[in-house]
Amino acid sequence: MSTSAIVAEKVWKDIQSTHSVSDEQLSILHFLFGKNLERATRIVDQRGVKRILGEPSGRSIFQVVGESKRKEEYLCFAEHYCACYSFFYDIVNRGEQLCCKHQLAARLASSLGTCIDVNMSDDDLALIFSQL
Repeated sequence: MSTSAIVAEKVWKDIQSTHSVSDEQLSILHFLFGKNLERATRIVDQRGVKRILGEPSGRSIFQVVGESKRKEEYLCFAEHYCACYSFFYDIVNRGEQLCCKHQLAARLASSLGTCIDVNMSDDDLALIFSQL
């Protein structure tokens, strides 16, 4: 794990423990993620993050609204994967970013406790996973 990822993980844990974010924490995250953090905060402010929870397993995936006029929704795992183009282009292919704005929005909303939770059966959640 890179030093940047370790620093980010510490900040996320601190935010999650208090369900609030300080100016200093925002400054650190902005240094690490730049414009992607700014875009992610807009998504969170507009309540664009859903956490889809399977019952009874408790497995989950995030559904995050994009910022384009089409308001596409992207499925993502906050720490590992997003179905958006930027994830594959900037992160997987070019290795220029740690994560995309949708992953950041999911992580921020989850840490702050501001996700919109949607419960469904594990069978229905499995169908969503099969679309990835």
